[in-house]
Amino acid sequence: MPYSLIEKSFKKARSENRPALLTYTVAGDNTKKKSLEILKSISKFADICELGFPHNTPIADGGQIQTSSYRAIKNGIKIKDVFSIVRDFKKRENKPIILMGYYNMIYQYNENKFIQKCKKVKVDGLIVVDFPYPENKNFALKCKKNNINFVQLISPTTSKSRVKEIIRNSHDMIYYISMLSTTGGILKVSPKKILAEYNKIKSLNKKKNIVIGFGITEKTINSLKKADGLVVGSAICKIISKSIKKRQNIVTNVTNVVKRLKNKIV
Repeated sequence: MPYSLIEKSFKKARSENRPALLTYTVAGDNTKKKSLEILKSISKFADICELGFPHNTPIADGGQIQTSSYRAIKNGIKIKDVFSIVRDFKKRENKPIILMGYYNMIYQYNENKFIQKCKKVKVDGLIVVDFPYPENKNFALKCKKNNINFVQLISPTTSKSRVKEIIRNSHDMIYYISMLSTTGGILKVSPKKILAEYNKIKSLNKKKNIVIGFGITEKTINSLKKADGLVVGSAICKIISKSIKKRQNIVTNVTNVVKRLKNKIV
């Protein structure tokens, strides 16, 4: 795989002696137009933008992301709209976009057709939450052949032998789930313990970019900044919900949160 935008983002963050900041928003929340505006605005501060496919049964996601997904689906967002948002974003921005979703919609869309569409609109990476290793090996290989990073997941219960296999078969980024919870849960494990587990995984291959996600907020992000990258999603979706309820400017409020998150890790 050629030198990717994802790899470049981690390299830039390392040169600035900080972790990469990864944001997560749901495509089409609260409208297709607003979703693109948010993406363009937060990309000034985020290193990598994760964009979620709205799903009616997001089994790994907590209340905040479920609410975001519900709003997007209610507004009629379809898979073609998600690709359209990525295409329009990529016309002017050169930040990496990682699409995140569930395997069922890829299966329904058709695997090969889905990967080709991702390539066409310049998607940089894919996270498929319910498609674990080794079942995802063939799909990950197809992604690699099309210069798309397939992001493998590791959790606190992944055995050491499986971790080694996953690292060996991973691309430019691995996602470490900080705790056994859905997204947006309160951090039940101390940052010190999370980093201790993270460092065990990192020691197996120090060249791999490993990010931490789940339960990261403005309060906890600074204590985890020794990681290669940190993912914030539910905290952003929460601000979108609050802004809608209070009839405030969504783009401004979300951008301010992302700016503050960035300031806490530089």
